[in-house]
Amino acid sequence: MAIKKGKRTIFLENKPSIISSGAVVGKMEHEGPLGAEFDEFSDDSLFGEESFEKAESKLQKTAINIALKKAELEPKDIDQVFAGDLLNQCIGSSFSMRDLGIAFIGLYGACSTMALSTALASIFVDCGAAKRTLAVTSSHFCSAERQYRYPLNYGNQRPQTAQRTVTGSGALILERGKNHPYINAITFGEIVDLGVSDVNNMGAAMAPAAASTLMHFFADTKTGPKDYDLIFTGDLGEVGTNLLYQILDKEGIDIKCRHTDCGLMIFDHEKQDTHAGGSGCGCSASVLCSYVLKRMREKKLNNILFMSTGALMSPTSSFQGESIPSIAHLINIKNP
Repeated sequence: MAIKKGKRTIFLENKPSIISSGAVVGKMEHEGPLGAEFDEFSDDSLFGEESFEKAESKLQKTAINIALKKAELEPKDIDQVFAGDLLNQCIGSSFSMRDLGIAFIGLYGACSTMALSTALASIFVDCGAAKRTLAVTSSHFCSAERQYRYPLNYGNQRPQTAQRTVTGSGALILERGKNHPYINAITFGEIVDLGVSDVNNMGAAMAPAAASTLMHFFADTKTGPKDYDLIFTGDLGEVGTNLLYQILDKEGIDIKCRHTDCGLMIFDHEKQDTHAGGSGCGCSASVLCSYVLKRMREKKLNNILFMSTGALMSPTSSFQGESIPSIAHLINIKNP
């Protein structure tokens, strides 16, 4: 059974393990520093489909199929799938699941969705509500940009604080096991809103939420940054990362020697014009399901924190001048 420690953190006793994963990205992501880490990529932003929204659904289906194939499983072997995306009504996820025949639990946590879906999928396995679960999420530059900002063909100039939405998807399969990286602990975050309203500066909106969740985890577990091989955030980008450091420094917490951000890892800041870095549900998802888990299986990493951050605005709230509530969810992944 799961055991709660402190105010927010849940420890899982039955070692829900990540037995397989798949990561699929677009052309620009494949041209970045992690290009060789991903399972598949496409030079076609439509992925052979008629619209960017259909392309995003195909991203998810492809990542899921890769994870299933690696584990030598079929959709009928999965009890529940936990999925979400950035599109209105999460159509990227629900449309991708139409033909799979798996019990579907749709989620919305904006860019925090990969940690959220993995956390909930892990709890289901840990408590025995499921033998095997799947967590997946995605984002697509073109579908997200035309929904949240301007039509793509408008060609507006983006400020340097803006991040580029990653075209990518990550999927992972969980079951009880002994020989795979497992979910050790989970900390669910709270809504944090310090009044940032600029949709072109989501790093500033999300950094306080990241700091809040991380401080809760450290307090609940009585641990610190140096107890972990690496702390991955996703996706604060350059602006959000620097703000996170400043907030934590004021609390006497220094994570610089142990921290990296998926939004800064996935693109080459010098060679690729991505301004403050990458963002989107698919950013941390594709990095986790490729680079991170690969190094855990190779025992190069053995005890990590993975924390996805999300800016919970919508086109409607932004047009009404609302500020951006944010959230961050954290999972502690360990090797047996």
